[in-house]
Amino acid sequence: MTSSEEEHVPSAMDALKHARIAGVKPKDAASLILIDRSGGGPRVLVGKRGSAHVFMPDVYVFPGGRRDPKDYALPFAADLDPQVTEKLLAGGSARMGHSRARALALTALRELREETGLSIADGAPNLSRLRYVARAITPPGNVRRFDTRFFLAFLDETGFDVNHLTDSNELQDLRWLDIQGLSSLKLPAITKTVLEDVRGLMDTDPALPFGSPVNFYFMRRGQFVRSRL
Repeated sequence: MTSSEEEHVPSAMDALKHARIAGVKPKDAASLILIDRSGGGPRVLVGKRGSAHVFMPDVYVFPGGRRDPKDYALPFAADLDPQVTEKLLAGGSARMGHSRARALALTALRELREETGLSIADGAPNLSRLRYVARAITPPGNVRRFDTRFFLAFLDETGFDVNHLTDSNELQDLRWLDIQGLSSLKLPAITKTVLEDVRGLMDTDPALPFGSPVNFYFMRRGQFVRSRL
């Protein structure tokens, strides 16, 4: 597969048009990249999807899944950082507004809870600590397609109760793994690519500023395209 790079947001709008023409319309989805930086190097939480899954079976992924209409009404203690909201709105369709952008962040946190048992110990989540690091649309030809936004949170900033970390029907063999040493695992190509993005961002600034660049990945006319939001 060849690849190309583009610099401006209009290509993101083109991606949505081509994705819809291609057949299965991508559904909104969100994933959470949870980073533990308490040790010698940052570690990321991943889990293995079961062999019975129709979409991406037997691979290690970040917690995440499809947005549910009820996600709009989930409680939160503080809203997204304005720079994160700006990035979400800039790369969205005409229907993307503040409430939909917030719902995507809440989707990522809900999926984390359902798939790993992790939740805020003392109440509603603080969305202001979430970074937005990547976006990807599943290529045509898959039985299911998603328009996924990848959020990132540092464990020490979130208040998640790690004592409740447990396997689920969705994800098994949950692991905290060094983000520099995941080559031995079976990872989807997009998971590897997004991890490379995260490593690059953290090499530039370990604090990962909220306004950091966001790469957008999609297929157009048979080519894998990376656009910058």
